[in-house]
Amino acid sequence: MIYVRERKGGETVTTQEYIAFLQTKGFKLPKEALGFIAFGQGYTAASDELVNIAIETTLKQQFCFDGSYFIEVLERLQKEQLINKKSARNYVRAFATFY
Repeated sequence: MIYVRERKGGETVTTQEYIAFLQTKGFKLPKEALGFIAFGQGYTAASDELVNIAIETTLKQQFCFDGSYFIEVLERLQKEQLINKKSARNYVRAFATFY
């Protein structure tokens, strides 16, 4: 399992730090995936926390990075205006079972 790492004090790591963490665990995201991530974050104005959850969800559900799936997850998280990791994870669990 992949978990979004937090700094001491509960502060969420940046998306760049999360991507670097994934690379240390063997997930080598191609440039195209990094482009989708940057585009999605800019397009939705999502926080690093939501982007990290969308990346994690995409990798868990698709077993690789699928840009269109990532954008859809990120749009749904942003549309629902989920403000914390717990509510986002609960929403993603429900969403992923129907996708």
